[in-house]
This record gives sequence, C-alpha cells and structure tokens, in this order.
Amino acid sequence: MNASPTCSNRQDKLYVLAQIVGWVGFTLVCIGLAQLNKGITFGLLCIFVCSNAIGWLLTHLYRMWIHRRGWKHLNWPALLPRVAVAIMLLSVLWALLDRPLYMVVDLDMKEIKATETVRFVYSVFNGVWILLLWSLLYFGYNIADRFRRSELERVHLQATLKDAELRALKSQVNPHFIFNALNSLRALIQEDPPRARQAVTQLANLLRYSLQSGQLETVPFEDELRVINDYLALEQVRHEERLRLRLDVDPAALQFFLPPMLLQTLVENAVKYGISKLPEGGEVAIIARCENDELVLQVTNPGTLPESSSRQPMSTGLGLRNAAERLRLLCGEQASLNLRAEDHGVVVAEARIPRSNTKAADLVTA
Repeated sequence: MNASPTCSNRQDKLYVLAQIVGWVGFTLVCIGLAQLNKGITFGLLCIFVCSNAIGWLLTHLYRMWIHRRGWKHLNWPALLPRVAVAIMLLSVLWALLDRPLYMVVDLDMKEIKATETVRFVYSVFNGVWILLLWSLLYFGYNIADRFRRSELERVHLQATLKDAELRALKSQVNPHFIFNALNSLRALIQEDPPRARQAVTQLANLLRYSLQSGQLETVPFEDELRVINDYLALEQVRHEERLRLRLDVDPAALQFFLPPMLLQTLVENAVKYGISKLPEGGEVAIIARCENDELVLQVTNPGTLPESSSRQPMSTGLGLRNAAERLRLLCGEQASLNLRAEDHGVVVAEARIPRSNTKAADLVTA
C-alpha cells in the first residue's frame, strides 16, 4: 500500500521531530545519570554528545536502508532476521566509531577495571538495546499507521460499494415501476379518453416523484403516502371495484423517513400477488404505527403465499427483494422487511424502520 504524497510528508516531519526529541532526550538522560553517579565532566559530556550524534546518524542511515529495501512491507518472518542482522552490524559500527572519542578527549580509562575487549563488547551490547528499542518504535508506528490507513480505505471502499449497490437497486426499481404503470394505462386510452388524460397526469406525478426521490436516500413517509393515491388510482383502471383501500396511519408516523418507493413497492406487491389473482378482488390495507422509536409499516392483502415464499419470505418478486436490500444498506441490521401469511387468508408485508437522523429535502410537487 503506497502512501499519498501528503501522508508521506506528514510522516517525514513526524520522523524528524521524533529523532530530535528522542536523541536529545536520551543524551540529557545520560548526562543526568552521570551527574548523579560521580558528577559530569567535560570529557564525559563530549563523549555523550558525540556518541549519541553517531547513533542519530546511524539510525537515519538505517531508515534510508529500510525505505530502499522496502522492509516496511515485509511480513514478520521475513523482517525479523533482517532487522536482527542490521542491529548487530550497526551496533558493531557504532562501537568502532566510539573508540576514537575516548582518545580524543583524553578520558582516564584506568578507573574502569576492564580490558579493551570487554569495553568493546559492552559498547556493542549498549548499541544493540538502543537500536532494538529504536526499531520497535519505528516499525511499531509504521504497522499501526498502515493498519489505520487500511481501515480507512476499507471503510471508504465499503461506502463506495454501498453507494454502487444502492444505485444499481434504484435503476432496477424505476423501470419495474414504470412498466407496471404503463400496463395500467394502456387499456384506458381507447375506452375513456377523459379518464385516460387524468391517468396520464397521475402517471406524470408518479414519474416525477420517482425521478426526484431517486436522488435521495430517504423521503418522508407522508410523501410516500400521498403518491400512493396516484398509483392506486391507476391500478383501479384495471381492477375497478375489485380493488379497495383502507388506511390506518398514526399521525406521528408521517414524520418518519424511509427509502423512496418502498411503500409503492409493498402496495404493488399486494395488488399483483393478491388482488389480481382473486376474481372477487379484495382490500389492501396500509397500517403505520410507531413502536419503540421505529416505524412499523404493514401492507395487507387477501391471498396466500406460494410454497417457495413460505421458506424464503422475500422470493415473491424483484421489487420486494430490492426493497429489503435497500433497507439493509441504509439502516443495517436494525431495519427489517418480511412477508408472512396470517390466518383467514391474509398476507402481511411488514417493514420495521428505525428513526433516522437523515433528512431528505422536501420534494417539489405540482
């Protein structure tokens, strides 16, 4: 995963700041400990400053090597041996570069009861733990930063995928709705031209609402309820007295927001799979109430579910499957849409929609 130029600049600035604070702070700690032990001398001060300056330079070269070889993108089994070898080599080099410092500052080494070899090994050991700590901090930060950026990219990808799925579902809903509406209008054109003109106006209202609401994720339930009257008026062209409507709507439910064309999809399903299949027709009921800060929307119709639908409630039509998927994408697991058969030959499509803070713009209606 390649970092953007802005992210790379930010990391470079943070690295420079961390190097300055870290090495200056470490030098001050060394001086403070020496002062507490036997007192700081000018020679020791020079050694601490120069030796830590060498460490600063070596770690910077170490970082350049890490970048050039792409070690930040290696997995742990491949990274650990490389880091171990690099730390050992840098520690030995650091110890070798430190040796001339003691001669230049003419530090009295007789007080240190150890051979030159022992002092060299001790210097190497000192370099190992310092460079090990530096490597842990450096790679630890890069791993955490890489994880954070991957999480951000994952969230962005999920949002993009969600938006693409919603657009795909909307592109399926609108043609499906238009096809059914035109079927309702076709038979009326020759039989009753004045009624046909009125039906064209109602269809135009539906199409305008469909186009306008298609740009929104949610719309007020009140708007959905208003436009369903035009849809049912078109359906009554075919079904006449066989199609009856009953409304039982809690006024508080009108302020809830739901995916556009959801109510129309449920009513369309009730007409297509209920009223159309019964010679005597029946009543479509729209029931809406508020329960525990969620909208419970039911559309009932006479009829029965096919056997396949009893096992897979959402299998009766493309419109219901799309509606259920849009609810899932917009509201997650909190929302639900299911189809069930009740006693006395009644089929109920029920949607449960939590109250959302998302507000849709008011639709302009003529």
